Amino acid sequence: MRSLLVLGAAFSAFNGAVAQLAAKKYLTLPLGEVRALGWLSDQLDVQTNGMAGHLHDFYNYVEDSDWIGGSSAYSSLEEAGSYWFNGMVPHGVLTSNSEIQTQTYQFLDYVLTHQETGGWLGPEAGNNRTRYLWGRYPFFFGAIQMVEYNSSLTDRVVDAMLKFVPLANEMIRNGEGLEPWTNTRWGDFVMTLQWLYDYHPNGNEDLLLDTMLQLKWSGVPWEEVFMAQNFPHGPVEDLVNPTGYVLTWHGVNMAEGLKALPATYRFTYNQSDLDLVSSGWDLLFEYHGRPSGIYGADEYLAGMEATRGTELCDVVETMFSGSYLYQMIGDTKFLDRVERITYNALPGTLTGDMWARQYDQQQNQIASKNMTTDPFAVNSGYSNVFGLQPYYPCCTVNHPQGYPKFVTNSFLTTADQSSLIQAYLGPLKTSTTLSGNNAVTVSIDTLYPFGDTLSYSVTASKAFTFYVRIPDWVINGTITTNGRSTKAVSPSNGLFAINIPSGTTNFILNLPAEITTESRLHGAVALHRGPLHYALDISFNSTVIKANAVEPRASDYEFDATSAWAYAIDPSTAKYVYSPPADGILPSPIFDQGLPPGSITVSACSIEWGLAGDTFVNVPPTKPNCTGSIETIVLNPYGSTKLRISEFPVFSS
Repeated sequence: MRSLLVLGAAFSAFNGAVAQLAAKKYLTLPLGEVRALGWLSDQLDVQTNGMAGHLHDFYNYVEDSDWIGGSSAYSSLEEAGSYWFNGMVPHGVLTSNSEIQTQTYQFLDYVLTHQETGGWLGPEAGNNRTRYLWGRYPFFFGAIQMVEYNSSLTDRVVDAMLKFVPLANEMIRNGEGLEPWTNTRWGDFVMTLQWLYDYHPNGNEDLLLDTMLQLKWSGVPWEEVFMAQNFPHGPVEDLVNPTGYVLTWHGVNMAEGLKALPATYRFTYNQSDLDLVSSGWDLLFEYHGRPSGIYGADEYLAGMEATRGTELCDVVETMFSGSYLYQMIGDTKFLDRVERITYNALPGTLTGDMWARQYDQQQNQIASKNMTTDPFAVNSGYSNVFGLQPYYPCCTVNHPQGYPKFVTNSFLTTADQSSLIQAYLGPLKTSTTLSGNNAVTVSIDTLYPFGDTLSYSVTASKAFTFYVRIPDWVINGTITTNGRSTKAVSPSNGLFAINIPSGTTNFILNLPAEITTESRLHGAVALHRGPLHYALDISFNSTVIKANAVEPRASDYEFDATSAWAYAIDPSTAKYVYSPPADGILPSPIFDQGLPPGSITVSACSIEWGLAGDTFVNVPPTKPNCTGSIETIVLNPYGSTKLRISEFPVFSS
């Protein structure tokens, strides 16, 4: 815990200089005002029909019986139920699934009904268990989303939260409930308190502000973690964390901790809070980044080797944090990164039907099985198996937030709510009301990222400015409005301003991209086009290695390669091949073997490339010799591959 003298000085400065919270740069729309269309809507349906949509039916950490007892460290509001609720609230709304909406309402109702007289929320109530604050934070996010969608719940949810806050404030002051996970993830609670302060303070402004300060100064100092001199340049298992806060290098803590400094900027007004997290984001991907968009962390930060893993929780939490960072800072680098993660790393660690997930995914992954020797520093050799719970159960219940929150954060408004911003590109629709009672509807027909063209229909009762993000990979983008002449897009700070008059406006954006090469370790390369990363899709045999007696579809699977994968490529020969569906409808589920319509062909040759154990590939050989003739191989979008090579040795043809 940091010095109380520092806390007191900060609080005095706060009271003397700051009358209110600093405004966010951009505001999110209430849950329900943004919807997915086309293939993205289908992905949500696949998630409904997969593991996520059925967890409530059979998974012991989510079933009704565990809401009461808190019999496990992962049940109810300690983690699992809270994670599940946070993701399934938006999922149920976006899919208009009445069953899931009923489940989330029952969960909310149970938690609120069983709130202790003193304010505590959670399974520890009445059973003499130690109280930890952290497990409530995802629950609060879910409850806030429910209020956004159903305003009739406002008084009940807000009253419960405001009853909890004085208790939490007292606990923090007494050093209670602050185990290491709470001490790293405190930013999530600050965000909840700020929602209350912004919309439902009910005379509790001083208490809410004081609790925010208590959280910041009792938790780990993320400003120290993101200082360049403290940030690790490689795998951390043999390093000493110079800050002393070891758990800040934990992958999921890092993903969630990215929100802490931008949240506290709202009451510190310290520009350094925003500057440090922005540069820390850059350091994270410079030294641990993956071509799939995410960073390496097979429990802790893992550097850049292609066989080191990335936990699924890292993926979805970084997506959410990146969205929030943009809303606070306004740099589209966060949006570009999140879009890459969403269209590559997220589907790449799930089976196409979403009935199985990995704990750790790998860039070069030539088998999915229980490794007798594994490349992960901490996690078990079972971590890259596709199944229900190949390692810790957190990713099973947490991953469903990924797609829904990507959709709900796709449209924003300016702080004065006069203009609309499209943050993420894809088949989407929004119906909202801007300032001045300006009713606006935007509908986008597109195959993006599996196509370059986005067709818009915009209806507005009054004129407004519509800003569309133009990713940094777009080359020679154009806009054609109402069928008239085509003009070049000219974004400023990543956003292209379009003046929309009242009535209906139709326009088409064409956002082409070129194949780009990314340099990796050992002289290897990775190939991209637009937001998609491309990989060799290795064919495999699938064998059930752990059957689930209750739900057979949720079994664990071993994948063994049945096609060649030991290739070097000549990246100068790479060509994009595109065969869009004749009817304009992508196959379902789109992120499965051989289904996306675009691919990259490249000259390759067989090489000697051995294993570093009996189940995972060695590092890419530098300047390998061809052992066979030159041939053309096909690379497919990373997200559709389950076994793959995506970081290739290089030869010159």
